Amino acid sequence: MQWRDLKAHLLEIGTTRLSGVSADEYIAESTAGPGAGGKGAVFFSMGTHRVKLALNATSPIEIIHRGGGIADLYFDSSMRSGRLLQPGLHCPEQAFITVTERCVFHCRYCQVPNHPGHRKSIEEIISLIESVRHRVKAIAITSGVLKNIEEEEVYVLEVVRNILQFNLPIGVSIYPTEQTPDRLHSLGVVEVKFNIEAATPRIFGSMCPDLDYDLIWGVLERSVKLFGKGRVFSNVIIGLGETDLEMEQCIKRLTSRGILPVLRPLNPVADLAGTPRPSAERLKKIFSVHQRALQDTGLDTRQALTMCTNCAGCDLVPWRDE
Repeated sequence: MQWRDLKAHLLEIGTTRLSGVSADEYIAESTAGPGAGGKGAVFFSMGTHRVKLALNATSPIEIIHRGGGIADLYFDSSMRSGRLLQPGLHCPEQAFITVTERCVFHCRYCQVPNHPGHRKSIEEIISLIESVRHRVKAIAITSGVLKNIEEEEVYVLEVVRNILQFNLPIGVSIYPTEQTPDRLHSLGVVEVKFNIEAATPRIFGSMCPDLDYDLIWGVLERSVKLFGKGRVFSNVIIGLGETDLEMEQCIKRLTSRGILPVLRPLNPVADLAGTPRPSAERLKKIFSVHQRALQDTGLDTRQALTMCTNCAGCDLVPWRDE
């Protein structure tokens, strides 16, 4: 089984049991998105490839840690040898930091509003980055919304001003105002990610009733003019009820505008608990559509410097998962 096929099946399940030698230093915690409040996750790698799997004691997948990061993955009556990757913060080789671990919005697929969390101080963020500076190549900043979108942006901009001192590429993903791209660009941020989340406005309206789909599209297009093609990203969740055709149309709309789609398999939590994860076959089918759309528009995931596309742990990513 080739890596792309294996990873698609692993993402269909999304979890693993972890046994063997203590692996605490390899466990990544999430304070944002669908994984928030969980028991952590591990990154399993084979060569240059990697996949992120949440820890679950009942998973049909098992990873046995042999020590020193060396590990074996057992799935579907076979064993693959590889390594556990030590996260910088949240993911390997990046300090990926959630500034505010709370959110006033209630998107149906997200657990963050259901968990208590705090806003990290600037001093705390600097300390976190300093603690992993020796093993990271980039900084990624994301955030919930503590009070309102405008106030959150002001705080994140101040965070960015204070972390420029590390002289690392910085990517930022927050819920935007119309001026967010301009303000981040003026500070020297190299990449941005603003998430349309759903393949259609109808599904977005159902999943995120308090947010503005058209605003996000406008901000994405504005961002490409500032940051350039291939430096702007947007999450689209696979499995919210969209058809394959609707997903294909969304992918092509993004790539035709110079935006790299981040195609995230649904993690069924919060209001969507019990919803099936997308199948491996569907993930592979959408992967092929994604790759063709990128090729047709001259976009290359291998050029990403920060955030999810650079990590490539949670999704099937063209060229990174060949």
